[in-house]
This record gives sequence, C-alpha cells and structure tokens, in this order.
Amino acid sequence: MSATAFHGENTLAAHASRAGRRRRGARARLGRILLHIAVLVVTLFWFTPILEMIAMSLRTTPDSAASGWWTIFAQPLITLENYATAADTLRLDTTILATLSFALPATAITVLLSAYGGYVLSRWTFKGSIIVFGILVALLAVPPQVSFSPLIQLFSFLGITGTPAAVWIFQVFYTLPFGIYLMRGYMYTIPGELFEAASVDGASELRIFLRIVLPLSAPILVSLAILQFMWSWNDLLTPLIFVGVSGSTTPITLELAGIAQQITSNGTNVTAAGALISVLPPLVILIALQRYFVAGITGGALK
Repeated sequence: MSATAFHGENTLAAHASRAGRRRRGARARLGRILLHIAVLVVTLFWFTPILEMIAMSLRTTPDSAASGWWTIFAQPLITLENYATAADTLRLDTTILATLSFALPATAITVLLSAYGGYVLSRWTFKGSIIVFGILVALLAVPPQVSFSPLIQLFSFLGITGTPAAVWIFQVFYTLPFGIYLMRGYMYTIPGELFEAASVDGASELRIFLRIVLPLSAPILVSLAILQFMWSWNDLLTPLIFVGVSGSTTPITLELAGIAQQITSNGTNVTAAGALISVLPPLVILIALQRYFVAGITGGALK
C-alpha cells in the first residue's frame, strides 16, 4: 500500500470519527432538551394546584364565583381579608402551640430511637438479627388504620386517652420502622475503621454512639426529623381519634377541617388561605434545611 493511499484511509477514518462524535453529541443535546421539556411539563402540572390555591386565597368570594382563578393575572384584584379571617378562625395562638406539643416530642423521640436502632442493626451481630430486620421491613407495609381499635382500648386502660401522650406513642411507633430502616442504611456508610480505632482507645459503645455515630449521621438525622415533623404537623386522623376537639389541645389541622365544613358560608377562599397558613411552618423548615435533607436521603442510597 502506498503512502498516499494510507494517508487517504486515515483521513476518511478521522472524518468518520468526527461525524460519529457529532451525531452522538446531537443525540445527547436532543435528549437533554427532551428531558428539560418533560421536567418543565411535570413541574407545571405539579405547581398548578398550588398556584390556584394562592390565587384563590387572594380573591374575594364574589370574584371567585364570577370568574375562574386564572383571571387574577388579567384583573389583579387582591385582598388579604381571607388571611385575616382564616387566622382568626384557626385560633393560631392556641392551635400552633397545640400542634407543636404533638410534633416536637414525637419528632425528638422518633429520631433518638431510630438512631440507636439503626446503629444496633448496622454494627452489632447477634443471633436473630436477620429476623429482626425482616420484621422491621414487614412493618413498613402495615397500614396505621389496623391499629386504631386496639390502641384505643389500650390507651383507655392506661388512662392516657385525650392527652398528647397518646398521639406521641402512635406517631413514634408507626414511624419507627421506617426511621430505623433509614438509619441502618446510612450508618453502613460510616467506615468501620473509626469504630475499631475508638474501641482500641477504650471507648464504650455509648461513647462511640454519642461522639462518632451521631455527629457523622447529622444529615440523615435532620432528614428523618423533617419527615417526622411534617407528618406529625399535617396529621389529622391521629389527633382526631386519640384526642378529639378539646379546646387547648386541638391542632391546626382539626381547625382547618372546621373551616372546610363552613365552606358554604366562607367559600373556598378562606379555606385556601387557611391551608397556606397551616403549611407555612413545615415549608419554611424544609427550605431552610433542604441541603441536609437531600444529603441525608441520598447518603445511604447505595447501601
């Protein structure tokens, strides 16, 4: 083969390689564009009900009856009267404290017990540990409604029906299997050399747990705390069953349900304003701790 022919073949191969890279690059760009379009469409579908609720909360009842909520962009007649009415009906001075009395203890107890349970299942080897983990996974599929009837009888026997303790117990032990499962997966990512070094230095299990495991597990602890707090804050059924509507212990969700029952007199505008007020505290917490939440949820994903 002559040098000219060899050079020509190399030139054709280089052109073909560049053309192949261009085609692959074009397909990759097209894939990214389609992915962005799909994400944008899903985001619009997801955000439209929220936008509708915001618009309804800023309109008067006659305006809502006369036209659709989207007309607020063409005729921006905005009022804050709905928020004032909702805040007065919700009795925020008592309902927020009552809701916090349910959410904060339940969150703290859940995080503490889940952390220690996850540590035990991830680092200790004992007979029957696989069975315990299997039971834990099976409990994740148990609906909470099946335990209402026996727990009502148990709490009545213990004399705690109508108290926040009944709500704490239910919310903690219903979330505990998920919390331990989440903690176990994350704590597997902690290098074992740290535990060996601490044991060589004479640290006890409790000291290892407090000084090594908890600080390194801060992202997943925050993630679980956010999830539990949001569920406890937004929970309607559990306080209704175990506490009921009893003045100072009525959470904000029960008061919001009362607004929804008065929809014929107040309209959907006050209900929308009340719903936005009720979701504001957990939303602020989620936004403020979003970095820790994402790091905690994804940290133990591979395990």
